[in-house]
Amino acid sequence: MHRRSFVAPHFVALRMAIVTLLCVILWACPAYAANPLTKRVEEQILQVIRDHPEAIIDSVQAYQQREQEQLQQVQQGILQQMKANPAGMIGQSPTTGATEPKVVLVEFSDFQCPYCADAHKVLKKFMASHGNDVTLVYKHFPLTSLHDEAAPAARAAWAAGEQGKFWEYQDALFTQQDKLGEELYTSTAQKLELDLEKFNADRQSAGSAAQIARDMTIAQQLGISGTPFFVINGETFSGAVSLPNLERAFTRASSAVS
Repeated sequence: MHRRSFVAPHFVALRMAIVTLLCVILWACPAYAANPLTKRVEEQILQVIRDHPEAIIDSVQAYQQREQEQLQQVQQGILQQMKANPAGMIGQSPTTGATEPKVVLVEFSDFQCPYCADAHKVLKKFMASHGNDVTLVYKHFPLTSLHDEAAPAARAAWAAGEQGKFWEYQDALFTQQDKLGEELYTSTAQKLELDLEKFNADRQSAGSAAQIARDMTIAQQLGISGTPFFVINGETFSGAVSLPNLERAFTRASSAVS
C-alpha cells in the first residue's frame, strides 16, 4: 500500500504546546514582545519544558485524542452517507456493474501505485462474477508526492470518461503502468477512437481538476493515507486485496441489504 507523506499529529501538538508556552512568556514579559527573541527567553522556555514535561505530554495526548475523535466522527458520517445515499456519494464518478446501487464497492486508487495495479487484476475477476450484483465506483486519489504521473493519468482517464470510455482507458493505464506518460495517454485515446481534440481539451480542463479534487476531499475526510482503499456498503479495507477477502466482504454486504 502506498501512503501519502504527512507530519505526525504528536509533532504538530508538540509545536503548538511550545508556541503556547512562548506566547504565555511573552505576554507575562511584555518588554520582550517588542524586541527580538533573546537567548534568555529561549532558555526560559526550555526551562519551563524541563520543569513541567508532564504538561507537554498531557497536551500532546489530549490533542491526539481530540483529533482522533473528530476524525472518527467525520469518517462515520461519510460512511453513513455512503450507505444511506449511495447515489449521492457516487456523484459524477464512473461506475460499472449493477445499475441499481444496492451493494456499492468504492475504490480509491492511484494509476501509478503498483499495489493499485495488483488490486485492479483482482477487481476484474471479482466483477466478472458479481457484475450483476455490485456497483463498482472509481474515485481518484493520486499520491502526487510519490508519483509524478498519478495526476496526469487521472486527468487523462477522466477525459476518456467524458467520451464514455473510462473503464477501457483505466484498464489500459493499469496494464501498462510502466509506460505511463504522454505517449501512452495519446496512443490509448487513439486506440479507443476518442475525439483527440476533445480529449486533450478535457484533460486540461477545470472540470477534470474539480472532479479529482472532490474525490481527494472525500478520501481525506475518510482519513485515507494510502492506496488502494475500498469501501463496500460502509465497511472499509485497504492495501493488498485478495479475491477471497472481496468475496467475504460481498457476502456480508449482501446479507445486510437482503
